[in-house]
Amino acid sequence: MTLKRLNGLAIPILPSRDLDETLHFYAWLGFACVYRQDQPDGYAIVRRDEVELHFFWHPTLDPSQNDASCYLRLDDVQSLYEEYWSTGIPGLHALEDKPWGMREFALIDPSGCLLRIGQPVAQG
Repeated sequence: MTLKRLNGLAIPILPSRDLDETLHFYAWLGFACVYRQDQPDGYAIVRRDEVELHFFWHPTLDPSQNDASCYLRLDDVQSLYEEYWSTGIPGLHALEDKPWGMREFALIDPSGCLLRIGQPVAQG
């Protein structure tokens, strides 16, 4: 069997306990809300450049029990980390070179969603 090459885009759909709170937090991260609906079910889409994240309303979500996460692979993780560090984004974890060959940092949004953001470590 020959597998077809995938040319596409994966977009995470993450839970949000409060869409207003989520949209405010992601605006702080530089994302713009490009779509929102409140009925019949709450749903929102944010975008920053080529990165898009979707959120569905989950009003009973306990952030401490949320296992949702996504990984954003970017071209310049250092600059983004410095941007977020300078604005005091809460839940920001340190930028580090990881044993699996990625330079990355993480942050947790108000609903408890984990975002890992990284790029491959330059091979010298």
